[in-house]
Amino acid sequence: MRFGILGLGRAGSAFVRPILSHPGTTITAAADLRPDTRERFAQDVPAELYASPEELCSSASVDVVYVATPTEFHTEHVLLAMQHGKHVLVAKPMATTLRDAEVMLEAAERAGVTLVEAHPQSMDPPVLGMRSIVERGELGRLRMIHNWQYGAWLYQPRTPEELDTALGGGATFRQGAHQFDILRLIGGGLVRSVRAMTGAWDPERPTEGAHVAFLDFEDGTVATAVFNGYDHFHSSELTFGIGQGGSVEDHAEYAASRRARQASDAGKDAELKKLRGYGQEESRPRERATRHQPFYGLTIVSCEDGDIRQSADGLIVYGKVAKIDAPLPASRTGRDGVLDELYGAVVHGEPAIHDGEWSTATLELTLAVLESGRTRAEVFLKHQVPLKRDVSALLSGQGRAELATESAAEPT
Repeated sequence: MRFGILGLGRAGSAFVRPILSHPGTTITAAADLRPDTRERFAQDVPAELYASPEELCSSASVDVVYVATPTEFHTEHVLLAMQHGKHVLVAKPMATTLRDAEVMLEAAERAGVTLVEAHPQSMDPPVLGMRSIVERGELGRLRMIHNWQYGAWLYQPRTPEELDTALGGGATFRQGAHQFDILRLIGGGLVRSVRAMTGAWDPERPTEGAHVAFLDFEDGTVATAVFNGYDHFHSSELTFGIGQGGSVEDHAEYAASRRARQASDAGKDAELKKLRGYGQEESRPRERATRHQPFYGLTIVSCEDGDIRQSADGLIVYGKVAKIDAPLPASRTGRDGVLDELYGAVVHGEPAIHDGEWSTATLELTLAVLESGRTRAEVFLKHQVPLKRDVSALLSGQGRAELATESAAEPT
């Protein structure tokens, strides 16, 4: 599949290496408004380069458009790509309203193309491993899922739209979407209702920086999503010092992001954000020096006969009679998983987990958390869908984990 990447900021840049490394995908085009960014990209990737979305979407050299532009442009750019008969991978959140998501679904059906939302965090091997154990029933019926993420999200460099909830900004839209997708995937997808609190506690960053959400699934499973981006406690202190991407986080200087933000001049965010464009120090694709499993916060899964959490290199399964370490492949990332499901859907007609219907359901949950935070009331959901395929087969090396968890689950 020939990819055209629309937008070479951090989201677009993060998929460059995975696309070039995948045996079934390559990059043939990219578009970005910034000439210097296009020049840096050209040094690494021999591809067509454009300054406008229209030029990229009309290219005969592109099969799939990865829409990695700011969220407020997603609907416009997704529809533009589909009008030219392109399949679409869209960055999260896919839209800011359910109506926009429905318009995307209708356009994909008319054009006969595939729409997939990029949710690499829920495609990380540990999350797939947890779901695999749940769906095999090795620890009995699923009862609870919890994800707690504390960090510095609010005080990292942010563009104005990232701090405007109406444009898809704020921690609940930007980061809650990861949490809610992880919880839905492990839980099977069908959330009945949500009761939530959202917090905007810094007038200089006037958007949601924290939330707590209680999810009630149709089958009686419950889940919590806790997020705090105010750069005090970091949940990596509970996850072996490992954070997103599998890298070890440096806690030597307390609240470094918050303190740097408070000491910076007004407008400094825009300058710092440029460092996350393609080819800059923070975005150029490179291999991790140390490979651990990525932690999107602390996730704990509770079944009737045991609990599951991550280790640095896989899962820890607390069964009836034993605690077992179940290793997972270190070479796989969530972005590899996203490309696998997109490739399988386009080339082989396999059901994608994060298709348009699933992604609309995650968006519905995100919007419901925001609504519940405003109204302090339980919100019931109407557009939830179940997983369309078993996850076990998607996880490379899952046989080793299966043997280990069976040993933990069965009494001697």
